[in-house]
Amino acid sequence: MDVDWETYMAANDMEWVVKPVSWDEGAFLGNGLLGTMVYGEEHASKRHVLRMVTGRSDVTAVRMDKPGFPPRVQLGELDLELEGKIYHPTQMRINLWNAELLATLTTTSGEVKLRSLVHSLDPVIAIELETTEGENGARFAWYPFPDVDPVLKNADVVNLNQYIPQTEVVHSEDEDGIRVCTQRYSGGDGCVTAWKEVQVSPNRRICWLSIARGHSESTQAEAVEAVAQASAANFEEWVEAHRNWWHQYYQQSFVSLPDGRLESFYWIQMYKLASATRVDKPLIDNQGPWLTSSPWPGVWFNMNVQMSYSPIYTANRLEIGESLVRSLHANREQLIRNVPEPFQHDSAGLGRSCSFDLQAIVDDEVGNLTWICHNVWRHYRYTMDDGMLEEVLYPILRRSVNYYIHLLEEGEDGCLHLPPTISPEYGSFMRTTVADCHYDLALLRWGCETLLAICKRLKISDSLRSKWEDILLKLVPLPVDETGFMVGRDMPLAYGHRHFSHLLAIFPLHLISGETEEERALIATSLRHWLAKEGDLRGFSMTGAASIATVLGQGDEALRLLQSLLHIIKPNTMYKEAGPVIETPLAGAESIQDMLLQSWGGKLRVFPAVPEAWTELAFHNLRGEGAFLVSAVRKDAVTQWIRVKSLAGEPCLVKTGWQGRIRWNIIGVDGTVRLSGETVVEEEVSLALEKGEEAVLYSSEEVPDLRVRPVGGRNKVVRYFGGHKPWRLYGFHGGE
Repeated sequence: MDVDWETYMAANDMEWVVKPVSWDEGAFLGNGLLGTMVYGEEHASKRHVLRMVTGRSDVTAVRMDKPGFPPRVQLGELDLELEGKIYHPTQMRINLWNAELLATLTTTSGEVKLRSLVHSLDPVIAIELETTEGENGARFAWYPFPDVDPVLKNADVVNLNQYIPQTEVVHSEDEDGIRVCTQRYSGGDGCVTAWKEVQVSPNRRICWLSIARGHSESTQAEAVEAVAQASAANFEEWVEAHRNWWHQYYQQSFVSLPDGRLESFYWIQMYKLASATRVDKPLIDNQGPWLTSSPWPGVWFNMNVQMSYSPIYTANRLEIGESLVRSLHANREQLIRNVPEPFQHDSAGLGRSCSFDLQAIVDDEVGNLTWICHNVWRHYRYTMDDGMLEEVLYPILRRSVNYYIHLLEEGEDGCLHLPPTISPEYGSFMRTTVADCHYDLALLRWGCETLLAICKRLKISDSLRSKWEDILLKLVPLPVDETGFMVGRDMPLAYGHRHFSHLLAIFPLHLISGETEEERALIATSLRHWLAKEGDLRGFSMTGAASIATVLGQGDEALRLLQSLLHIIKPNTMYKEAGPVIETPLAGAESIQDMLLQSWGGKLRVFPAVPEAWTELAFHNLRGEGAFLVSAVRKDAVTQWIRVKSLAGEPCLVKTGWQGRIRWNIIGVDGTVRLSGETVVEEEVSLALEKGEEAVLYSSEEVPDLRVRPVGGRNKVVRYFGGHKPWRLYGFHGGE
């Protein structure tokens, strides 16, 4: 690696050249549990306020108005109330490398310099202020959600579908100057906010804030203790510990693209992932820590969670995915209770939406648990952790497939069929159901194949093996017509469909590989017909379509789809329909990965779908199935070299894109060359690597320069995201 990380990441920072005034363009910070979204307001009475809308992912409220899962609730905001009004010379920037917000706020009375972070290791938000004389009267004020000014609530748009509990608010202060705000919700839940402000010098002060879940005395003590410890620590050392975590996180892998917008977009999603969850934090729901007005304040399992976690595998950031694995394992008994009582002896399931306890009764939408098991299977394949496979995935997937088995019926044609079920998002308002639904047939087939693979891997003699084999033999084929894959039996895709649930066999399950002309034609026809039905396409339609295009090696098509996505996402790379849902841009990061490295089906495909314009590319330590770390560099539209390191000693097949003679070196665990040689290939080469060994492949006569560097690009735009800055696409900014 030859990367000056701080300089490189600076070009990908989010930047605001004027004050942001909405959630859609706010500056966001988070540590996987606590988060803030920072923006202002243009109402004349609030132009002096910088809002830090604050959230904690696991704070929910029992509904008192009607049955339903306990939804997330808005907690409140820490407002910086200035002496003067904020106006246009104001600048803000998220320093990605350090995960800090830096701002210079110009007001009609003076200037304020602000630095803010949500500490990576402690449940504490910190804001440091430096003020000129005219702004020495600037003050911090915490407003619990019931006390937030109606002007600001209205600016965020009130969603009438969102549950807002009746709340009792109590304020207090301890002897050390730590102020406490306790919110007790009508259903018995609540939260506690503790904060402290210290004047460090005449023009410099620091505010620390923490939020704890609940409202008991112990919860209050928890919040107060977090603030007390943070405020007593050496501030710069405390900040350095925060930065060190992020520096280590980023360097787990490296991606550089010649397209500055997409490169920055990619790195912001890596930042967003670690801001939204951590190994020991709640799983990623529809909002992450940045809840605002929303009809979806919870966890959705018919796409959202699956797509939110999709980029962590290839990015080699598997600890982020542990939050999902741990949640499924911890709530496995609830997954059983989600299916009808007659089936609970051997089955499990997951409905569409729920809270973090995963209580979601299965109705006509059957496949959600099986699909989320595919994420866990990917987690396994990228780690080859047999312990997790046996303890977590195998028992849950077995029960999920068992539920399908109870639904199967043998038809007069001798095939096994499924009764009418929902294909997610198709005909949602009419609750359309369809027999032999593609969504469920594909998931059932994948589930049976995977259970058999698990039994073979772990040497399990499962009594249901013959049943799974029989299902694979007799299950009705996926319905197909002249337009490609159908939604289900006798139901072609007749109108706009934002979800790719009818194409799951292509992506992400990869049951259809595209490695024969017949399969390639079917995939291409299905994709073309889907996109032609424009009526209901959304941002996540673009990400699914882009990843499907990469299966066909269509890099230019994938790039066009991602460029379409950039018109839909918000200036700060968040995504919003009737409310905020953060899975779409995260899934866009996976689409970029799919252009660089694919590894499904036991094969590492290096640069499988590169756009013609991307003549230079570089990535380091992206991870593939089989637990391989892969690095590669492309220059002058040719792959220069490929490095593959085995972390588990699994079989290794690499699709290089090369034809003819290539050379290779096998480097042992001790770092010395164990074997060298050359071979003639037609794109693919098989490598025998022991655990800890790596291979370097190249097609040139001499060993190439194996350093990984950032790639350039024609007029490569910098810091495009944050506030809306379309002029940077046209050279109005000099760049760096």
